[in-house]
Amino acid sequence: MKKKLAVGIILGAILVYLSIRGINFQDVAQGFKTIRYGYVLPVLIIMFIMQALRSLRWGVILSPIVKVDQLSLFSVTSVGFLAIIAIPARLGELARPYLITKKCHIRMTAAIGTILVERVFDCLTVLLIFLLALFFTPFPPWLIRSGIVFLLITLIILVGMIFMILKREVSLRVLNSTCRKLPEKYTLKLNHLFHQFIDGFKIITDPKLLFHVISLSIVIWLMDVVAIYLMFLAFGFALPLAAPFVVMIILMIGITIPAAPGFVGNWHYSCILGLSLFGIPKAEAFTFSVVFHVICVGIIIILGLMFLPSNKFSLSDLSRQEN
Repeated sequence: MKKKLAVGIILGAILVYLSIRGINFQDVAQGFKTIRYGYVLPVLIIMFIMQALRSLRWGVILSPIVKVDQLSLFSVTSVGFLAIIAIPARLGELARPYLITKKCHIRMTAAIGTILVERVFDCLTVLLIFLLALFFTPFPPWLIRSGIVFLLITLIILVGMIFMILKREVSLRVLNSTCRKLPEKYTLKLNHLFHQFIDGFKIITDPKLLFHVISLSIVIWLMDVVAIYLMFLAFGFALPLAAPFVVMIILMIGITIPAAPGFVGNWHYSCILGLSLFGIPKAEAFTFSVVFHVICVGIIIILGLMFLPSNKFSLSDLSRQEN
């Protein structure tokens, strides 16, 4: 865990340097004065609705295993996202599975499986939007290659999940064959954990619930596009309709890799990179990245702190779960 924390912080520091290198901070200060702050409120409302939809979607993914009330889901989701932005290298992803086990009868391993399902459908949705955006705007070759790599990785994971849930016994035999040199007590424990983990994929075998998850995923990410577009209006950026889609895609890729707390560095560099494709000067793009970051992270912090007293955890708790 310490190594992952160090990697996230170092990478974040490098990206912060790349984000501010060559910037005239007088231009940045001037940029803050020209923002139309009337657009901030609707963006905050959108961020809140997105968080509510995420908790609703997670409830759908969990439903084949356990029914959880929406208030509990929303509180755990809020604190879980606070952990994601507060703990480097995305180690905070373990917070939601850990906290939901305290609210209802579900194993940690199964809860982690549901988070994997959520992340896979997030990636597939954004990559689908990426493919559609290719018809409306030219992308640099490096971004197309990155999108293809992410798509292939996501599809491989999805195919693996489908195989494991449909061919559970075959998957178990493959696992046992791979771990045949382990002592029997460890093999039995591993088999038990494996079954729990696959239980988290049950949503995949239910077409109705799966359609519900896909629909919510599309709505969530389209709302993110709308929020970015409103931010463009706040800054007076006259950009094509494809621009918010491009920025969203690059931003998602940027924060997927290990990051410093709050995605500092990753977030700003990704925004600057995306806006540079549409000719936005670096100083203006940096100002945009700072304001958009404060809004998005701010709503997560506020919601997380509201529900933190009833969903307490520590870094040592997550470390034990990781081990």
